[in-house]
Amino acid sequence: MYKVRDKEPAYAFVPQVDAPQTNRYGKKIELVDKTDPLAGKSLNINGDTSVSDNPNRYKQHGFYFNADNCIACHACESACSEKNDLPPHIAYRAVGYVEGGSYPNYTRLNISMACNHCDNPVCLKGCPTRAYTKFAEYGAVLQDPDICFGCGYCTWVCPYNAPQLDTTRGHVMKCNMCVDRLEVGLKPACAAACLGGALDFGVIETTPEKREQLKTSIPGFPTTDITHPNIRFQQSRSLPREMKRTDAMPLRYERDQAGASEYRSKLHDQGEKPEWNLAKLHSREDPLVIFTLITQTVVGVFLALFLAPYFGLGELSRAANPVLQPVVLFSLLGLETFALALSTLHLGRPHRFYRAFNNLRYSPVSREVAGVAVFFNLLASYTLLSSFPALFAWLPQNLFIGLQQFCAWAAVLSGPLAIYFMHRIYRIKARPFWNHWQVLTSFYGNMLSIGSVLVIVIFAAALLFRGQSFSHLIEIMRWPLLLGLLLDGTGLYFHTRDNIRAGGEAAASHFQQRTRFGKTWMLRNMLLAAAGVLVLALSVTMIDGGWAYSLWLFSALLIIFSALISRALFYVLVIPTTMPGAFFWRNRGFQEHARETGLADMPQVGVVHDTH
Repeated sequence: MYKVRDKEPAYAFVPQVDAPQTNRYGKKIELVDKTDPLAGKSLNINGDTSVSDNPNRYKQHGFYFNADNCIACHACESACSEKNDLPPHIAYRAVGYVEGGSYPNYTRLNISMACNHCDNPVCLKGCPTRAYTKFAEYGAVLQDPDICFGCGYCTWVCPYNAPQLDTTRGHVMKCNMCVDRLEVGLKPACAAACLGGALDFGVIETTPEKREQLKTSIPGFPTTDITHPNIRFQQSRSLPREMKRTDAMPLRYERDQAGASEYRSKLHDQGEKPEWNLAKLHSREDPLVIFTLITQTVVGVFLALFLAPYFGLGELSRAANPVLQPVVLFSLLGLETFALALSTLHLGRPHRFYRAFNNLRYSPVSREVAGVAVFFNLLASYTLLSSFPALFAWLPQNLFIGLQQFCAWAAVLSGPLAIYFMHRIYRIKARPFWNHWQVLTSFYGNMLSIGSVLVIVIFAAALLFRGQSFSHLIEIMRWPLLLGLLLDGTGLYFHTRDNIRAGGEAAASHFQQRTRFGKTWMLRNMLLAAAGVLVLALSVTMIDGGWAYSLWLFSALLIIFSALISRALFYVLVIPTTMPGAFFWRNRGFQEHARETGLADMPQVGVVHDTH
């Protein structure tokens, strides 16, 4: 058990008070009955098998933050970091702030935030390795770094910056509610260290002494609908109608009318001019840019290769291309192997990749990995069966043909299904820029357009080499190609329109798209439009020959470059419903500055270089 100091002050202990039966979300505060078989078990903290006699052990606890009292001394951060022995670039608890008003009546609101040990922990459901557990003891959501393999998906889905991906160690870490202290009746280290009486802790829905409010929101705090967080606020001081962030996020918080109490996130348009910023078009997720595009391309090419002969396109059949078709199939296998290797090496602990299958019930990451793995193995099996039939001469002919057809048709079904699972990864409420159906049209659009245009380029070259016309090839393959471009373009149009209408983080992402990366964004749009016009013209005129092939090759380059830029923008533009940072801490702009100027080489700055 945790050792209680001699003469521990009274304020360091969790008060024993009566609590209601349910919280404001309708969830029972007593998580298990004391007679339940789950009760009375040890948490085995540091190998200690003792069981606490805390009468509130099985009640949901939570933090209480009084924004009126916070002086931004960062004592809570320091106490947390010291207790958990955290490196400078990791903080389970962070103090950010928003500001508003005009001189001399300028107001600053400080916000101290850690994990809120939510009723609906999206980190737990999203984690593919099942590294998270919500305990009946105190309602704590705990994460086991030894199980985590460092994909960082929990950092995407959490609206509060709670899980922290330590790229130097290769795993995620987060607040553990100081359950060792709770077992002996002490508050978490952060709450016990608060100098201004701003941060408190206890059974949820109970008001601390000399406090009045139990609000669920303050300016800068994301909507509670996503996770039902176990934190309550007091904020009674008068604030300006508009509060602004001091970090690099182009966001502000505004009351819709003077008498309203709720602040909503809105775009903070600073009138920036469009730029290229090609050097900043990369991110830690660059391997995912390549992985997603290659997987969608491989699926698209295979679908065209196998299904086109059923639509009368004999030019793609094995009989017409006894050498080229196996070469294409093995090339697809090689490309997908490279993509899978990239996505695996992207993990903090690549050697534990097999844990990605641990949460098929809840995690979209687990389902995507399973879907891609099934498609890959079916593609490999079909490639071997169709390319080297002599190796399987020992099989009965009917069984061999049946097995070959099963692998092919199963791959036809599993490929698009894997891409659907892939798109579900990005439908995250905490990332409004991603949470749009455009992700699906983009992924399927790339599958159809890139896959179809590559099939045209590859097999038209073979037909030209043999002195044959490729007009029939165009006549069939133009339809999935045009459909793919239409899906992609339509999705992008509605995505832009809906982001602007939605406001908040979605509009802020689009604002950065048309300012910070404005010229790059316009280049993507022009490349996609030019590709669409050129493909449509070539499809209508049905011209043939060497010049026509050159134009098709140019169209393929336009489509591929457009997709690369679009996918890179997809990752760098997203602004989560995150907590406000400070000027130096949890500020994306300062982190970029530190990496560019070399400040990141100094550990005390709290910024590390990107590892991918």
